[in-house]
Amino acid sequence: MVGGTGATGRLLVRALVERGRRALVIARNPQNLPADLREHGAVSVVAGTVLAMSEQQLVDLVSGCDSIASCLGHSLSAKGMFGPPRRLVRDTLRCLCEAAEAPTRVVLMSSAGCRDRTIGERVPFAQRAVVAAIRTLVPPHADNEAAMSYLQRDVGAEDGSIRWVIVRPDGLTNEEAVTRSSVHPSPTRSAIFNAGKTSRINVAGFMARLLCEDEAWAEWRGRAPVIYNDED
Repeated sequence: MVGGTGATGRLLVRALVERGRRALVIARNPQNLPADLREHGAVSVVAGTVLAMSEQQLVDLVSGCDSIASCLGHSLSAKGMFGPPRRLVRDTLRCLCEAAEAPTRVVLMSSAGCRDRTIGERVPFAQRAVVAAIRTLVPPHADNEAAMSYLQRDVGAEDGSIRWVIVRPDGLTNEEAVTRSSVHPSPTRSAIFNAGKTSRINVAGFMARLLCEDEAWAEWRGRAPVIYNDED
């Protein structure tokens, strides 16, 4: 798993071990993972970054793993937002997929602001114009789009070795407990002009279901579902 020390990633690590799964976390700063998770018998933490590892190191590292989860994102600093690597999420994902054994489940956390062009999602012109500006001014959004495109176009939905789901939350919030949420094939509201809310813990719970439950996986494999908190 990458991005496991972030606000959503650490919740996913916890959700996985609570389900009896083992988690291997690759992290630049392992100390950012809560101590109880670092010391948990089902969690292994490797210090470093995927992009700094050799192909053989990655092959050895992911050997025996049956799934890859990415909650990776750019740090909210000038260097993290605008410095290299500009395609941190996409390039990390590509390296992991190329090193993985087949078959492998891949669950990528993306954003409701990323359009799923493979199913012809329609986006109003005004929203497209704003997203185009964001793409230019905020490089992490372009990276999220590139990572999504890598799975959808380069890997493809019918690949027999890498099978994936792209999870698109909207308006991330921090909540203490899982609440009711709904999952849709496409956005039901504008991510720019009428954004919804999705708690990080609900995102982590949905990603854990995809990784652990065959029924959820079968429903969403090869798709990019959007998750919202229920408004009531």
